[in-house]
Amino acid sequence: MPLKKDGTGKRWVEMELIVPGTPEQVWQAMATGPGNTAWFTRTTIDERVGGTVRFDFGPNGNSAGEVTTWEPPRRFGYVERDWSEGAPPVATEITVTSRSGNRCVVRMVHSLFASTDDWDDQLESFENGWPAFFEVLRLYLAHFAAVQQTASFFVMTQIDLPPATGWERLTQALGLSAANVGDERTAPQAPQDLAGVVERVHQDDRQRYLMLRLSAPAPGIALVGSYGAGKATNASMAVYLYGDDAARQAAAGEAKWRDWLGATFKHA
Repeated sequence: MPLKKDGTGKRWVEMELIVPGTPEQVWQAMATGPGNTAWFTRTTIDERVGGTVRFDFGPNGNSAGEVTTWEPPRRFGYVERDWSEGAPPVATEITVTSRSGNRCVVRMVHSLFASTDDWDDQLESFENGWPAFFEVLRLYLAHFAAVQQTASFFVMTQIDLPPATGWERLTQALGLSAANVGDERTAPQAPQDLAGVVERVHQDDRQRYLMLRLSAPAPGIALVGSYGAGKATNASMAVYLYGDDAARQAAAGEAKWRDWLGATFKHA
């Protein structure tokens, strides 16, 4: 949905999606540190009004906020005051509403108050960045929400190639060229076992991504992407692992995948 404004200077973007699971399962995924780590990025949340929220975006830095609403399992809100240099605080509110068929509607709103449109593009970029992660969320809730042990990592490299060319090189290196939903694929020359079933493939003029439901190195999800970043391109992998071996496999794999990604595009 496009950015909205009102006469008070409030600007906001809002997103709504349907996900599988009970309100309690969806709340756990959306409003706790381990839950966010399982489908978004490594996160810690002090679960109370006034508590601290901290997102670790790896090579993209960190972001911290303060919990402003805590009403389990329905409403969760937080404000980030230093999300961008010189910007006004941005507030996020998440609501979870039960639907029939063991499903929930999740509504997420990012808003800020500003007298100019200086921050509109960045606010809209929040909306553009969520869809791939929402697909991970749906898959996580459908298959892994009951798993207690989770771990994740994110690696990225910036390359001087058009997004389509970067995507072609990345998918070729991972044995994912021309992959279709339902294909079983194995990365032939990866630094760590990587195998699974293709769950989603998406390509548009802004981003390309592919999602695998993993059988190796552990049960999990891999989100492989190529995104335009100004005149350059970001090639990235977000890996989410579940089960008793998740933390060990993530710790063993993060540096290896970071080095592999850099070497794959070394001469780009």
